[in-house]
Amino acid sequence: MNYYGNVFRPPSEARSLIIQATIGCAHNDCTFCYMYKDEPFIIRKYEDIVKDLEEIREYFPRFERIFIADGDALVLKTEDLLKLLKYIKDNFPNVKRVSSYATAGDINRKSVEELQKLYDMGLEMLYIGFESGDDEILRDIKKGLTYQDYLDAMEKCREVGFETSITIIVGLGGTEKWRQNALNTAKLISETKPDYVSYLTMRLYQNTPLYRDYEEGKFQMPSAEELLVEMRLFLENVDSEGSVFRSNHASNYVSLGGTLNKDREMLIAQIDDVLKKKNFKPEVLRGF
Repeated sequence: MNYYGNVFRPPSEARSLIIQATIGCAHNDCTFCYMYKDEPFIIRKYEDIVKDLEEIREYFPRFERIFIADGDALVLKTEDLLKLLKYIKDNFPNVKRVSSYATAGDINRKSVEELQKLYDMGLEMLYIGFESGDDEILRDIKKGLTYQDYLDAMEKCREVGFETSITIIVGLGGTEKWRQNALNTAKLISETKPDYVSYLTMRLYQNTPLYRDYEEGKFQMPSAEELLVEMRLFLENVDSEGSVFRSNHASNYVSLGGTLNKDREMLIAQIDDVLKKKNFKPEVLRGF
């Protein structure tokens, strides 16, 4: 089985079979992102994907989850993705869930009818990077999407029945726009009410435009304390009853876990305790 370039997947897909339907990211212009910078975006041939699946099936036929990579597999034509999903359904009878990354743009370019066909063929969960709910910050980072794009995409997801796991990033607005990042991201999550919310912490990578902005003094990176204050403000204002909330990514200074809104006070209390004791995760551990 062949993998090309660096393969990324959500933490919750650690035990899934990862299949590359695409290589890289079709957008690949976000200023903060270090992923997929070493390879051009490629849509793989169906025959090559099936060859990988047949090879892995010979040795490990009992996978229960499959994650379709890379950065935005939903960019595939609907008929091609349906063909792949049908192959999985016919040849991996133990698979209980198929998931993939998706962008709001990918979702919005497909009709509800197309998305419904994909769901009915077995694609049940989508991981969507919101990053921020603030339109100014989204423009700054060249996300190519708006607040309204996310609302439209999540409405389609709800109509179809997809489970949705959303990533947001504390610190993405730097020290200047931290408050609007927290408040508008809380507003977006409150309006869309995803099944899962994963809070990542902003990190600077040398191969990114944002790092160059940092070196030139155009972007000021918040301290660990400032980042937790921003996260606290988000939690104070978010209203997304039933959403599973996690900040257990390696980038985070503190690991949190709970369910909104019932665990809000507990999550805030944990942040307050870390702020009081200043026992942030050591920098050396934030890359693991």
